[in-house]
Amino acid sequence: MADTVKVRFESKMMIDGKLVDGQAGTFTNINPATEEPIGEVADASKADMHRAIDAARRAFDETDWSTNRALRKRCLEQLQEAIEAEREELREELIAEAGAPRAITYGPQLDAPLADALRYPAKLIDEYPWETDLGDVLVSITGQLTSRKVWREPVGVVGAIVPWNFPFEVTINKLGQALGTGNTVVLKPAPDTPFNATRLGRLIAEKTDIPPGVVNIVTASDHLVGEELTLSPKVDLISFTGSTVVGKRIMEKGAATLKRLFLELGGKSATIVLEDAEFGLACAIGIAPCMHAGQGCANPTRLLLPRSRYDEGVAVLQNIYDNVMPGDPQDPATLCGPVISDKQRKRVLGYISKGVDEGATCLVGGPDAATGFDRGFFVRPTLFVDVDNSMTIAQEEIFGPVLSVIAFDDEEDAIRIANDSVYGLAGNVMSGSLEHSLAVARRLRAGFIGVQGAAPYGADTPFGGYKDSGVGRQNGIAGFDQYTQIKSVGYPAG
Repeated sequence: MADTVKVRFESKMMIDGKLVDGQAGTFTNINPATEEPIGEVADASKADMHRAIDAARRAFDETDWSTNRALRKRCLEQLQEAIEAEREELREELIAEAGAPRAITYGPQLDAPLADALRYPAKLIDEYPWETDLGDVLVSITGQLTSRKVWREPVGVVGAIVPWNFPFEVTINKLGQALGTGNTVVLKPAPDTPFNATRLGRLIAEKTDIPPGVVNIVTASDHLVGEELTLSPKVDLISFTGSTVVGKRIMEKGAATLKRLFLELGGKSATIVLEDAEFGLACAIGIAPCMHAGQGCANPTRLLLPRSRYDEGVAVLQNIYDNVMPGDPQDPATLCGPVISDKQRKRVLGYISKGVDEGATCLVGGPDAATGFDRGFFVRPTLFVDVDNSMTIAQEEIFGPVLSVIAFDDEEDAIRIANDSVYGLAGNVMSGSLEHSLAVARRLRAGFIGVQGAAPYGADTPFGGYKDSGVGRQNGIAGFDQYTQIKSVGYPAG
C-alpha cells in the first residue's frame, strides 16, 4: 500500500440511510496477494437483506425520488465529488482487496469508470425522452380524437448483484443508471471485495442528499443472502454481473415473480488474426488474458491464427508469455496480479491440467509452473497451442491467465470457429485493412467487438452479449432504457 495514502476501511453496511452492523456478525476480507486479513466487514443475515428491501420499497413508493429529476441529478453530482475526494484511498483499497494491479486502476478498475459512469446518466436525466408525443389520431375502437403520449418511468426496486473482478467499475455503472432513471437500489457486493461498496455507502450517507432507503448496501459471506433479492416480490428488477451458471439460477428463481432481468454473464471471446495482418502487432493482443490475471469476462482467451502463418504467430506469442510473470499488484509495472482466492486458483489450475490431458501443447506455464511467490493466489500465465476448438479450454470460461491458440484454414473457417461457442460476449478482429476487419466483425455473434486493437468502452456504449453471455446491456441509452417501464397514455384531444 502506498506510504502516502492512509486508507480507512468501512466495516459497516448501509441500510435505510444508516451505517449498521450485520446480524450474522462479521467476516474477514482477505488480500489475495498476501493471504493476510485486510479487516472485518458486516455479515448480513437474510433478515438484514429484507430490511434493506423494505427500505428500498418505501423510498420508491413514499418519496418523490422517482419523479424528482433535479434531486437525482444533484445527488449523482454530489456522489461524484465525494468519490473524487477519496479516489486515492479507493485505488489502494481495490489493489488490496481485488488484487488489482496498480496500473489497471488507472484504467478500467477505477479511473475510466469514475470519469463517466455517474456523469453520463446525470447528463441523460436532462436529455432523455421521458415523454414522447405520438400526436392526435381518431381511435377506431372509441370513435374519439385522442392525444397519445408515451411516458418512461422507473421500474421500481433494483437488486444489484456485483462480482469481485472489477467491483467498483460494475457497481458504479449499475448505480449511475439505476439511480439516474429514478429507481431505488439494494446492492449486494461479492464477499471477496466488500470494502469498495461499503465506502460508497458511507459517502452516500455522509456526503449526499440521497434520501434514506434509496441506496442500501448489504454485505454478506453467504451467497444465499443475495438470492433473497431474486425471490422477493418487492424487488422489480435484478441487475446481475457474474457467471452464466449463477445468471441461469437467477432467471429460474426470478420466474415466480416475473422479475425483469439484466444479466451480464460469461464469455469465451475470440480474436481473429487474418492472414494480411501485421503479425507482430496483431498477436500482441494475446497478452490480454494476463491483465488482472485473466479475470475479465470480455477477455479474448481464444486467439485464432491462419494455418499458413501459425508458426510465425506462435513464435510472437511465446516471446510474450516467456516474459510475463505474476507480480505484486502494488508494483506499477505489474500486469498479472493474483487471482481472487485459493478456490479460484485451484479452479484455474484444474483447467490448465485438463488442457494438457486433452492433448493441447502447453508451451509456456502449466499446472505446476513456478510463480515466484510463496504466498498469495498467483498463477503463472499459460500459453496453449495446437488447441482444437472442441477442447474444454476453448469452450469453458477459465477466468485465469490462460490463452488458447487455434489454427484456421481460411476466413470462413475463422468466423465459424469464433462463433462456435455457447458464449457471445466479445471478440476482436485484426487485419491489414480496416474495411476488411469491419466486414468480418459484422459476422461475429457477439455484443462487444474490438477492431484493429481498439475497444468500444465508455458509459455511453452498450455492453453485453449474445447467447449464454446474457440478457440486456449495461450503459448507453440501451442500458438507461432497461431501468425504465413504458406507459402509454391517451386522452381526449382538444
